[in-house]
Amino acid sequence: MNKRISLLLAGLLIFTATGCENKNRKTVVTDTTSESTTVRVTTKTTKPKHTTTARHTTTEKPSTTTSQTTMVETTETLSPTTAHHETTTTEQTTSGKVRPGSKTNIAFNESWEFADSSIIHTGCAVLYKARGNRRKNITIGVNAGHGTVGGTNVYTYCHPDRTPKTTGGSTQAGALKAIAVSSGMCLYDGTPEADVTLRIAQIFRDKLLAEGFDVLMLRDDSDVQLDNIARTIMCNNNADCHISLHIDGDGLDYNKGCFYASVPDGIKNMYPVSEVWQESNALGESLISGLQKNGAAIYNSGSAPIDLTQTSYSKVPSIDIELGNAAMQHDDSALGILCDGMVIGIKSYYDVN
Repeated sequence: MNKRISLLLAGLLIFTATGCENKNRKTVVTDTTSESTTVRVTTKTTKPKHTTTARHTTTEKPSTTTSQTTMVETTETLSPTTAHHETTTTEQTTSGKVRPGSKTNIAFNESWEFADSSIIHTGCAVLYKARGNRRKNITIGVNAGHGTVGGTNVYTYCHPDRTPKTTGGSTQAGALKAIAVSSGMCLYDGTPEADVTLRIAQIFRDKLLAEGFDVLMLRDDSDVQLDNIARTIMCNNNADCHISLHIDGDGLDYNKGCFYASVPDGIKNMYPVSEVWQESNALGESLISGLQKNGAAIYNSGSAPIDLTQTSYSKVPSIDIELGNAAMQHDDSALGILCDGMVIGIKSYYDVN
């Protein structure tokens, strides 16, 4: 009898321990004083997808291996400017096809055109999908200039056909290669340009989402391991346009205002520039017009022809916009004026309300 009771008690203990172990494997919850995060990780097999946007359609090539999508659901305390997407789902993909209201990591796909020209591409872009009935199914690529650790140590070809640059800029005319991602300069108060462009991108992102635009953030943090070519290719395959945010290092002691880098004549016949340069310039003009309407200072005519790596590899309308210089104000109020102006320009360019 005693032996039978002992065996029953041992079995009960094993059953209880196993149940606790299985229960503890299901969910990991981390609580802090500022935010609560619940992580749920699953995997699934994905099939080749078609990605359709407002201006173009891309088809992914079937893969001979099974791909996996990792999904992480988070609920966190956000600032008022991001309150419209308080609960998001983050998943890593290369298709750009995700549900409204989600936040998705877009990984670099080495089968994309010009992918072999990129050197730094282990990072991810982040795709935010707008919510509600105002969603326009238009994706704006927002590129916070600079912000790639190690980007100044490697060089990439300025043009996909490996011809030399036709104008000067951060890289001199005649050069075949340029720094993969420059570090940028510092504003006169010591703030790095990369920090200011990131803050502009964050404010711009939230205003675009509020207006129903989806947003592809090429840099969503202080560092992203994507060079300028990789960021451009990301937009080619996941966005309807590409807007790169910069601050001009002109050395002036006053803020001269905003301008965009228009497409110079010397590369207008080069592929893929030849297919989109007119739309790129039209996008730049719309942004400058919106900025001017919202009270931002504009430099001269609002444009200057510059041969940029970004422009040379772009298959969607693409511009570099300089939103001031080292003397500019960069508090959130001042940056908000710039972002509101750019939103006006985006809505005008796509003719939407």
